[in-house]
Amino acid sequence: MDPGYGSRLERPGHQPQPEPPPAAPSSRWAPLYQSGYAGRTEQPDRQDPYAPPERSAPPEGLAPPERSAPPDRQARSDQQVHPGQQDPPPSRGRRHRRPVEPQPEPLPDPAAGRLPASSPAPVTGWGASIPASSAAASAPADAQPPASGMPPARDQLPVRRAGSAPSPDTLLIRRTLAEIEPVADKATSYFYALLFIRHPDLRSLFPVAMDTQRDRLFKALLTAAEHADDTATLTEYLSHLGRGHRKYGTLPEHYPAVGECLIAALTRFAPDTWSEATEAAWVRVYTTVSQIMIDAAAEDEQSSPAWWQAEVVGHELRTRDIAVVTVRPEEPYPFLAGQYTSLETPWWPRIWRNYSFSSAPRSDGLLSFHVKAVPAGWVSNALVHHARPGDVLRLGPPAGSMIVDHTTDNGLLCLGGGTGIAPIKALVEDVAEHGRRRPVEVFYGARHDDDLYDIDTMLGLQRSHPWLSVRPVVSDGPTRRLSGQLTHIVREYGPWPAYDAYLSGPPGMIRSGVDTLVGIGIPSHRIRHDGIDELTTSSTGRG
Repeated sequence: MDPGYGSRLERPGHQPQPEPPPAAPSSRWAPLYQSGYAGRTEQPDRQDPYAPPERSAPPEGLAPPERSAPPDRQARSDQQVHPGQQDPPPSRGRRHRRPVEPQPEPLPDPAAGRLPASSPAPVTGWGASIPASSAAASAPADAQPPASGMPPARDQLPVRRAGSAPSPDTLLIRRTLAEIEPVADKATSYFYALLFIRHPDLRSLFPVAMDTQRDRLFKALLTAAEHADDTATLTEYLSHLGRGHRKYGTLPEHYPAVGECLIAALTRFAPDTWSEATEAAWVRVYTTVSQIMIDAAAEDEQSSPAWWQAEVVGHELRTRDIAVVTVRPEEPYPFLAGQYTSLETPWWPRIWRNYSFSSAPRSDGLLSFHVKAVPAGWVSNALVHHARPGDVLRLGPPAGSMIVDHTTDNGLLCLGGGTGIAPIKALVEDVAEHGRRRPVEVFYGARHDDDLYDIDTMLGLQRSHPWLSVRPVVSDGPTRRLSGQLTHIVREYGPWPAYDAYLSGPPGMIRSGVDTLVGIGIPSHRIRHDGIDELTTSSTGRG
């Protein structure tokens, strides 16, 4: 559970300290307030359906906890509640501001260097998660950063080509990252501890269990900082983050608070490389990072809500641990076949997991997801074993670039492993709806015959479309189908010179698939899949 950073519970032998006043944002972050983004979440004339419906009887072991409910949402004795459920999140008209019960946990002591005993696993490979840019930006000659510590206006920032000589700021930042990497777990814990002590109001924006979130946010900040010279890639990556952070309730004034705590953590854990020049470089880069995210959120706010509420209207258990969940959004939800979204359940507020759409956009507006319950997966187990028609989920904005290029006649080579067949099915439907007879070759991989839970659907599509070929592949156990590793079978059926490749499945399958396809001559720019880090919290990963 959450270590309860910022707790002020009295403990034996512990003399409580007075609460320090929240640190005022430094004037160096002033440009971050020059934005039209208000972080609005109000939706007029909207009801709040975000609560589980009435049930005839809760499953054994899922009795609702004793708590008083608000007058407009009284808890019912026959209402199903997942273990660890908190009060349902507020409607979109109110920001997440629920208090979190503090836990007796040591506080960081800046003087003595003590950190909370509970630290996340070490974060390794800084900068590995940023996606490759689809195009490098053309730019004038590299310009030197300003000498002062104040960041320049955004329109004065130099535009750099990917692969060009690193700027002085980037060199300073990379030296800091190299020193931080061996102690990344401690730096991450200290960063969040400091953030929640100085700004306790921000704690309610984060999930109760911080093990995944600690790594994700801090790593994203450092990833963006390390790629500061690649303007096109940085803007694409950060714009996606900025739009996605709207669902958490992130506001422009939160960025300076995060920046101050980031600088404090770096100062503490990178003493050998830290200097006034290094701090000025980090301030400039962080200001650029924040402004891109704020601007993207402001633009997105003009046309899209921060999240969509969707009622579960179908729940089909395909195997003992795989379910097809169908929902009806209360508002139109625009997306493209091959994309994914993030889901939040009422049983685990503020914990979001990524799931791919299993169909192309439908005329009835329904959305379907293939969900596999994984060990210790809070969200996946709730969706597979406890969600029922009438439950209300939240959807984040659509994301992902694994979409069909309809401007070419190239064939599609699709590799789907496990529940990774879901977006592959959506791609097949998308090709069919566009009416062009492009060859589509699908290799559907699983460990055992019984794991091919959607094979009947895929073979039905094959019977309907002569341009589609579906080949099931089983890696373990006896089978009458193709037997072996999925990537080996794909290599045997190759080469594929006139095909664009699409991969969806566990991260290990994605890595080996990309290596195989590049090895048989498919250019990397014609191989599409979502980022490995995104996969680790998707339906094909953990959660």
